[in-house]
This record gives sequence, C-alpha cells and structure tokens, in this order.
Amino acid sequence: MKQVFKYFSGALLLTAIMLSGSLQAQTTMAEFATKWDHGKQFTIDVLNAMPDSGMDYKTDPEAMSFKEQIHHIASAIVGISQGLLKGSDASALKIDVATASKAELAEYVAKAYEYGKSAVVGLSEADRAEVINAFGNDLTRRQVIAMMDDHSTHHRGAAIAYLRSNGVTPPAFVGF
Repeated sequence: MKQVFKYFSGALLLTAIMLSGSLQAQTTMAEFATKWDHGKQFTIDVLNAMPDSGMDYKTDPEAMSFKEQIHHIASAIVGISQGLLKGSDASALKIDVATASKAELAEYVAKAYEYGKSAVVGLSEADRAEVINAFGNDLTRRQVIAMMDDHSTHHRGAAIAYLRSNGVTPPAFVGF
C-alpha cells in the first residue's frame, strides 16, 4: 500500500508540474498586448533618445542608419502583419524615411505597432495554430508572431548600440 501511495503521489506531482509548465508557457492575447505595448513605447523611447544630429548615423557605410533601423522595425511589423497574420489593408501606413522628422517617425512606429497588435489579437486560436509558408519555412502563425517580436527586439538592440556609439545613454528597459 505504501508503494502504491508513493507511485500515485509521484505521478500526481509529475502531472501537476507538467500542467503548470504548459500553462505558464502559454501567453494570452492580453499578456501579448501588454508586452507589445511596452515594446512600442521602448522603441519610441530609443528613437527619442537619439539627438537629431545622430538620426543618419551609421556604424558602417553598408549598415542601416539609426533612423533606418527604427523604420525597419515598424515597416517589418506592417509587412509581416499584413502578409502573414491576416492584417487588414495597410496602404495608409507609409512614410518616407529619408525626409521624415523624428516626430513623424515616432508616429509611424506607434501606428505600426498598433496595426501589428490589431492583426495578432484578431487571429483566432485556429489561425494562430495554422501552419503557413513564411520566409521559406513551414511555421505556425504563432511562430511568426514570436519571430516578429524577436525581429523588433533585434533591431531595437542595434539602435541602442547606435545610441551608445554616439555617447547617448539609452532609456532603461521596462519589461512589465
């Protein structure tokens, strides 16, 4: 009897651990939206930290400029959301990065993040689980969402390095 109790207790504990891990690994749409909004604000904060004199700064002649890095974050969100995440028509979400002011670029970034959030939150669970061809790979839309977030983080990190190269202390990260 003692051995049966140990086996049952162990199986129950293992099941509880597995269930708790799988529940914690899931992100609700409300959690995603909150995290996404923080990413939007952090990106705008990084943009606003760069002096106007540094907007065209490049780490290398072949690299994107600071403002091109920021623009790339926003335009990729729009393109991925419309092309892969069933986003609505985004033809109004355009900006000429060469002539855009910092304020215009910040507005574009905010609108792009809102557009991306709307596309993601608008997907059903079946849509998020659907496997599609994205960038030559078979991925679920859930994976595309994660990749879009990672891509934004990657380029925002590059922009932070541009700030530091110009002697600018980047804004503090706020994750929650």
